[in-house]
Amino acid sequence: MKKQESIYKKLTEAELAGKRAALCVITGVRGSTPRSVGAKMIVYEDGNIFGSVGGGDLEKSVIENALKAIQNSKAETFRHDLLHQHSMCCGGSVDIFIEPIQRKNKLYIFGAGHTGHALAQHAVHLDFEVVLIDERREYIDSIHIEDINKLPLHYKEALTLLPFDQHTYICVMTYSHQHDRDILAYCITKPWAYLGMIGSRRKVELTKKMFTAAGIADKELLEKVDMPMGIEIEAETPHEIAISILAKLVNVKRNSISKSPASASSISS
Repeated sequence: MKKQESIYKKLTEAELAGKRAALCVITGVRGSTPRSVGAKMIVYEDGNIFGSVGGGDLEKSVIENALKAIQNSKAETFRHDLLHQHSMCCGGSVDIFIEPIQRKNKLYIFGAGHTGHALAQHAVHLDFEVVLIDERREYIDSIHIEDINKLPLHYKEALTLLPFDQHTYICVMTYSHQHDRDILAYCITKPWAYLGMIGSRRKVELTKKMFTAAGIADKELLEKVDMPMGIEIEAETPHEIAISILAKLVNVKRNSISKSPASASSISS
């Protein structure tokens, strides 16, 4: 008999493949029910499933709830009365917690100087898939951080290779103002969750004037770019600046998960 694949393996596969899905888990039962506490099912964005939480009309309803959870990025617990809601003769009730599996956010750091190094060092602990880009091989090779990707490429080459979507966070902090502007000009019209550029207020104002004059971006789009990057905390050292930037990234990430944060303890019927 072929061994059943682990549900956790399937979840990992979905995350690595960038597939949107939701994990459904029975967290409570009362009376007679087809499955017990701990039964799990994965619902994929296309409606396919792996595993089971009981079959029949109950499972149909759970799939519908899971698809909404994926769409809204909102975790929630649902209570199902099997007899009255689903005409199932078992007669009991079940609580099912549904959690959308979020794609891992990508963080592109352009510039492996002291601040870029510090930002990468801290960001790996905050569930970002970090990519550090710098053509200066000596800078890239001197950085030893587990679980980050290092691209020793010129930014013009790197930009053509990197994917962009609504889960992409971009921090621009190279050694050259012109490089920073070139990267910003390329990225600003791509999809992203966050786009920021380091620099003085004079650099930022000059960049805005140059971009509007050249027709690269209008004022409304430029206002969406975080520049100077980070939250104002009077930061001076590379690590302080990195922390101010990460605070802004976390704020953006949390707000993007849900405008109305889900409560895992709330129960819908």
